[in-house]
Amino acid sequence: MSSVPPKVIAVLSQGCAANFGDGEKIARALSAQIPDCKITFEFPTEPPYAFYLNVCTVKGNSTALKLVQRAASTFPQAPIFITGCAPRDFREVVQKEFPQAVFTDLKRLQTGLDASPSTLRESPFVGIVNIEEGCLDACAFCSTRLVKGRLKSFPEGAIVEQVQRLVDDGCLEIQLTGQDCACYGFDTGTNLAYLVQKILTKVTGDYRLRLGMGNPRHILSYKESLLECFQDERVYRFLHIPVQSGSDHILQLMNRKHSVGDYRSFALELLERFPLFTLSTDLIVGFPGESEEDFRQTLNLLKETRPTVCNITRFIAREGTVAARMESADASDCKAVSDSVKHERSAQLFETFEKIAQENNAQWICSTCTVITEKPGHREGTTIGRNNAYRPVALAGNIPAGEKLQVRIIKAEPFALIGERL
Repeated sequence: MSSVPPKVIAVLSQGCAANFGDGEKIARALSAQIPDCKITFEFPTEPPYAFYLNVCTVKGNSTALKLVQRAASTFPQAPIFITGCAPRDFREVVQKEFPQAVFTDLKRLQTGLDASPSTLRESPFVGIVNIEEGCLDACAFCSTRLVKGRLKSFPEGAIVEQVQRLVDDGCLEIQLTGQDCACYGFDTGTNLAYLVQKILTKVTGDYRLRLGMGNPRHILSYKESLLECFQDERVYRFLHIPVQSGSDHILQLMNRKHSVGDYRSFALELLERFPLFTLSTDLIVGFPGESEEDFRQTLNLLKETRPTVCNITRFIAREGTVAARMESADASDCKAVSDSVKHERSAQLFETFEKIAQENNAQWICSTCTVITEKPGHREGTTIGRNNAYRPVALAGNIPAGEKLQVRIIKAEPFALIGERL
């Protein structure tokens, strides 16, 4: 008697951890609806039953369109369903170039399903837990909020239960994620620090928490409680707090509600209390109205706060955003910045940041630390692990993921530490 091959469904996500978390929710929903399906999180080598492309367009449409193109051209007979951050201009291009593609969303896929206790996920050792969606801000450049909407915090009890299930199922790392984790609970009378402490109190087992991205202005109201969380060895000493600009003038044009001083004081306090903390931030160059003086202030802030991770982005106008209207208006107070100037400024920022990252990582040389192996390294024959500050540590050898090792740091590069096993 011949067996029927499973229906292979490829769920491919792009972008931030929140989007990957949604991708895993999509996979769980599909698995519940189609019991004989097999989920793959990698691009298939054989024609799949269907593609679910969970796209990201935060930095423009090109990367998302390339994924749709690849799926459509490689397996033209396979149905394509698109979810994720898909604003109107992206949808219009897809509908014109790939009329066979169908747009859907996570809520539609979960309709009629009970909350699934499934732990189906991409990594056996990393569990992604979405704690909220949407935000409380209206940043002029952001198209994500047009798709995700206002803040909706997920119930604390359900989050704790999900974390425990994942830990019981072998997860060593739990990523708490969302569009803006810093405002978690502001709609329900709680906050991120309280949630973290609840998890640490209630969830038993061997795990570490990684906190997701948060708007710096929201953190200020519970700063002390949040800093206390990093005293616990189960919380990675890592935090992603995007400042976006070192100029208060540009922050106002961006409709960011924090000041440069807010970010500076918090960042410096964080690094003073935890000297080897991994501070991550984002900077946008070339926002409409950015002058040489504005850029100089951003460069100075970078030098002063010395992040170890910095995502530097040249401004791209997203259709439907306030910033797009500002750039097209080209008014005197928000004049468009030329592409050549954007490239010059981003190159200067990157050069400065690379030196800072190298110097930050050099502080680890000769120290010993515990790392958890994660994946093969970019260099053949190496493995990447993460230390307690979530910094990548490259080790010689092909080591299985999920191994906990004691290592000595012998060398530092701007974007990784080099370690040897003890």
